Amino acid sequence: MLRHLLTVGSWTMLSRLLGLVRDQLLAMFLGAGPVQDAYQIAFRLPNMFRRLFGEGALNAAFVPLFTSRYEKEGPPAALLLAGQAFSLLLLWLSLLTILAEIFMPWVIDLIAPGFRSHGTGRFAIAVQLTRITMPYTVLICGAALVAGILNARNHFAAASAAYISFNIVGIAAILVGAFWGHQHVAPTSAWGITLSGIAQLAGLLWAARKAGLTVPLVRPALSPDIRLLLRRMLPGLVGSGVTQINLTIDTIIATLLPTGSISWLYFADRVNQLPLGVLGAALGTTLLPLFTRHVAANDRSALQTSLNQALNYALLLSLPAMIGLFSLAPEIMATLFGYGHFTPHDVQNSAAALRMYALGLPAFIIIKLLAPAFFAEGDTTTPVRIGFVTMGINLALNLLLYRTLAHLAPPLASTLAAIVNMGALALLLWRRDSFRPTVTSLSRAIRIMVAALIMGVWAWGCARFLATGLSEWHALPRLCALIILIGSSAALYGGLLVALRVLGLEELRTRLLRRFRR
Repeated sequence: MLRHLLTVGSWTMLSRLLGLVRDQLLAMFLGAGPVQDAYQIAFRLPNMFRRLFGEGALNAAFVPLFTSRYEKEGPPAALLLAGQAFSLLLLWLSLLTILAEIFMPWVIDLIAPGFRSHGTGRFAIAVQLTRITMPYTVLICGAALVAGILNARNHFAAASAAYISFNIVGIAAILVGAFWGHQHVAPTSAWGITLSGIAQLAGLLWAARKAGLTVPLVRPALSPDIRLLLRRMLPGLVGSGVTQINLTIDTIIATLLPTGSISWLYFADRVNQLPLGVLGAALGTTLLPLFTRHVAANDRSALQTSLNQALNYALLLSLPAMIGLFSLAPEIMATLFGYGHFTPHDVQNSAAALRMYALGLPAFIIIKLLAPAFFAEGDTTTPVRIGFVTMGINLALNLLLYRTLAHLAPPLASTLAAIVNMGALALLLWRRDSFRPTVTSLSRAIRIMVAALIMGVWAWGCARFLATGLSEWHALPRLCALIILIGSSAALYGGLLVALRVLGLEELRTRLLRRFRR
């Protein structure tokens, strides 16, 4: 499990770092004004469908079913199922995309109601850009299904590496637009999103063929296997829909706020997504097949042990990430994005949003750890019920807070809703005897928290000492100072983990040597 987590996490980290470069270029050339707001809506709509149909309900239902067919009936039966699911998914999403292209102005009115009223031209730009990016929905959802096939057979590296092409193509598109002129950056960036979908799907199909998992081309049909898949997907679709409704609520609220709010939230969320995406994606990808095998073997003890181990890995990285981001938010945002059209005012507002997002980082990651335990047992209904509750909490908090907290309301509401979601999932798994934290794991969690808090105090104190320099220096000195600051904090955290006996030096050395020898 640790090896697969490191594999997926390493590729995801590389993808996130390239994504950070892409976001820096967007901030530099578009700033945080109406064009940036419109561009973020154009990206958010197809990305919402990707999470809904591609990486959410489909994978949660498809991976266990594909794994079961592969183990019990052999590769031909499993790949036939994959081909049927692939063709039906592409047909459905193609029809959805055509309808969205036709009725795009009404779609933008629905998800960004504040764009027309403010009169900044955001509405027309959003319609134009979203029509360019909408085909990405079909391509990336097809790619997600092929990635699920590879992950089900433990080919994690190929699936994780393919997503790097999104950021490579995106960076190239922004630079081409900047070369032609500032007014071309947004349209070429939008085209880069769609072209990256082609690259990802093609790369994953090639990897599947190389692994002997070629997806056959079959006519879309509602076979018994597909009906079973759809029945399993339905609760997950509702559950994923709840999550996407939460995100849509955040977006709608942000469009009602002053121009730039969407952009501030986006760049803050992107920084928060660096640890969340790396660890959360690694956990969600690798744990579902593992938990499925434990459930199939009716080995409840192994399931509990795997959950405890995964929880330790998650806390070991998510707690210092949360405290570090909260302590260094202004310095991080200024160093990463405070150039060109992204003003000091934008830095200040996005840093405040980052702090709100960071508070919920461990909860979001642990949700991705706990949910696969339900999916492995074929239970996609319980997370849906919890999701409805958290959706109501998120909506209520947004409506209660947005007039007083402005752009801080959406991230704070999402954080509080995620904490409730995490607690409910953990409680239900406890009642099912699937989750039993041991005294040892609880003791480790407390010691990890102590180490992370001490590290946070150190980081905050050093940042206050360097505050003037980090806001006035040029890019390279800023970056060097931030790297030294984060590096010294990480070294302190590592030393505290050893001092508090969370990690042993010999154990750490052995694991690293074993990793590098593979």
